[in-house]
Amino acid sequence: MKIIADTHSHTLASGHAYSTIREMAAAAKERGMTALAITEHAPKMPSSCGLYYFMNLDVIPREMNGVKMLFGTEANIMNPQGELDLPEHVLKDLDIVVASIHVPCFGEEHTPEEVMSAYLEVMKHPYVNIIGHPDDGRFPIDYERLVKAAKETHTLLELNNSSLRPQSFRVGARENMLTMLDLCRQYEVPVTTGSDAHVDVDAGNFCYVQEILEYCKFPKELVLTTEWERLKGYLNR
Repeated sequence: MKIIADTHSHTLASGHAYSTIREMAAAAKERGMTALAITEHAPKMPSSCGLYYFMNLDVIPREMNGVKMLFGTEANIMNPQGELDLPEHVLKDLDIVVASIHVPCFGEEHTPEEVMSAYLEVMKHPYVNIIGHPDDGRFPIDYERLVKAAKETHTLLELNNSSLRPQSFRVGARENMLTMLDLCRQYEVPVTTGSDAHVDVDAGNFCYVQEILEYCKFPKELVLTTEWERLKGYLNR
């Protein structure tokens, strides 16, 4: 299974990442990527870029080093009501929107039902394309409800390579991802692949994702980042 697109990465604009846009594009090219999404952390993440950064993304070329470039955000899910930290009029003009739960923005003192509510509500948002790293056991959820909602709302669930790193701070990621993949196969729900790279050497790096896909013999037709034309149907622009 050849993955040709990375739908989640960061540059130094996110505040705790370390490479430029062109460095990320060059690294993605070296790894054989057809497309790379730069999805900077939205403003409520400490030290990330502000509102006007996202309002000015149309000035950047959409191809670099022969790689299709997508510019968007990893928006922060702020509460169980599914509120995001960028306004809708900004989100609608982005190429791609990942929505994720992060401790600094969402907190840790939530029940599983509140976490589930946050995901279900945000998936109703017309400009959210992807749920980022839903594998984090610090935020326990009912994966069957998540997968069914993803199918209903045309939202992609992410296989996050960074979650599977031995040094990852996310809890139970491999077990949770296997559970999610089994349900995605059962309900025929497509997934996407995000490196979650914060430095250029990880752009397009799916070493752990590839292993888990092979381990569970997940069908290629449900991995949308193996075909650009199929992935396009799940993007904003």
